[in-house]
Amino acid sequence: MINDYKSHRDLLGSSATKRHPRLGLIAIVGLTLCATAIYAALATGDRDKTSVAVAMPAVEPVIAVVPETPVPLPATKEVALILPGQADLKPVNTPSPTTKTAEPVVKPEIASIELPAPQAAPSRIEKPEQVKTLAPEAESTLDTVTAQDETNSDESVVSIDQGTWLEEKVKSGDNLALIFSRLKLSPNLLHRIINSSKEAKGLAKIRPGETIRVRVDKQGELLELVHKRSAIRSLQILPTDESFTAQIHDRSLEKRIASTTGTITNSLYLSAQRAGLSDSLTMELANIFGWDIDFALEIRAGDQFSLIYEEEYLDGKKYRNGSILAAEFINQGKVFRAIRFEDDEGYGSYFSPEGESMRKAFLRAPVDFRRISSRFTKARYHPVLGKKRPHKGVDYAAATGTPIKAAGDGRVIFRGTKGGYGRTVILRHGSQYTTLYGHMSKYRSSVKSGSRVRQGQVIGYVGKSGLATGPHLHYEFRVNGVHRNPLTIKLPAAEPLAKKYKSRFNKVSAPLLAQLDLVAKTMVADAR
Repeated sequence: MINDYKSHRDLLGSSATKRHPRLGLIAIVGLTLCATAIYAALATGDRDKTSVAVAMPAVEPVIAVVPETPVPLPATKEVALILPGQADLKPVNTPSPTTKTAEPVVKPEIASIELPAPQAAPSRIEKPEQVKTLAPEAESTLDTVTAQDETNSDESVVSIDQGTWLEEKVKSGDNLALIFSRLKLSPNLLHRIINSSKEAKGLAKIRPGETIRVRVDKQGELLELVHKRSAIRSLQILPTDESFTAQIHDRSLEKRIASTTGTITNSLYLSAQRAGLSDSLTMELANIFGWDIDFALEIRAGDQFSLIYEEEYLDGKKYRNGSILAAEFINQGKVFRAIRFEDDEGYGSYFSPEGESMRKAFLRAPVDFRRISSRFTKARYHPVLGKKRPHKGVDYAAATGTPIKAAGDGRVIFRGTKGGYGRTVILRHGSQYTTLYGHMSKYRSSVKSGSRVRQGQVIGYVGKSGLATGPHLHYEFRVNGVHRNPLTIKLPAAEPLAKKYKSRFNKVSAPLLAQLDLVAKTMVADAR
């Protein structure tokens, strides 16, 4: 051992500055191998990190575009490590890390783009970024996924409770308390609704055949109430923070113009039925000309009528008849025509083509009667008293309960029982005229002594009180206290059309009169 130590010291001491040539070569090779190993480790680590980033599941699909032409790979790089004092040494060739080439695929899968090898060792490790690129073939797939995501997101939103509808039909004898009980709604709720507003009080005016619909939530709390009064009108009640709101809704009707014509063979009622007129239109036609024509006494076979009227439609189906716009009646060769006109306040009346009012100050007949049972005469055999005595009025036979109308505007000066007249109402019209209505079964509750009435207003109902053998209306007409025959007296006319409406009336009446002429010509042609 001592000898070896000495020989080694001698070897080193032979020259303080001269090294063994093989030791230098060995050092160079060692350093080169170390550098190569470090470089390869760094490059391999960077590639592995990129591959791991692509392989890990992502929140959204990462799809890469696969190019049609292969991406050229980077050439092998030569790395030369030059040590100090060894400039004449040849560099050692070091292969670059292996790079994988992406192969073409049939269906797009999750892939990554391989990056070329770095030219130099990075100073620090960068966090790889995810590359999001859509392949053209994958666009439809992504749209489907996106739509599903949107659907799922909508379903995750909590839906608002729209409630459940319950309906009750109003029956005979029903009231709101019973209906609310069947709907499982509290009496306290009914009280709060009825007293919430003036409109809501109308809910109490229910009639058989109407419907009450309510919408309640899962807890049974009221969300909405609808009182359907008819096909076109309903009352809606909605709860607010502390009370309720009520609103009336009216559905609009479509108006269409219709016309018809007919010839009387036996009676106006049957002839109007053959012409397709409803009972209401027939009565309106009679009321229009009722001041000029006595439909009980003056109608003759061969008389003709024509009218233009409105029809109102709901959802494409006829709902009801509207007003008569124009009418013509030929009675015993005499022609009567009437045009409907509304003033600025919406009040409609009928006027002759010259602007004279069709309405007279008095109705010719104040009741819809079946027949005249007794006329105005100076001597008539009384069926009850059994002797002759004057009959100073006209008896209109009608069923018990038939409404009796005021013959004209006036004031009630008597209401009560009056001898043989039974239950009687007497009206005063201005300073000259009075009318008497006898043998009533009952009075209209709103008609009392001193109250004012309008022409056509119901004042009582037909009966047989007093000296009467059957239900009828005894009607008298007096001028300055003197009895006059209601059937023959010339009735005073109402006020004519105001001058300020004359121009507008002419514009309205001209096309209606022309259409009446056309209807009349068609009727004559059909008859021939």
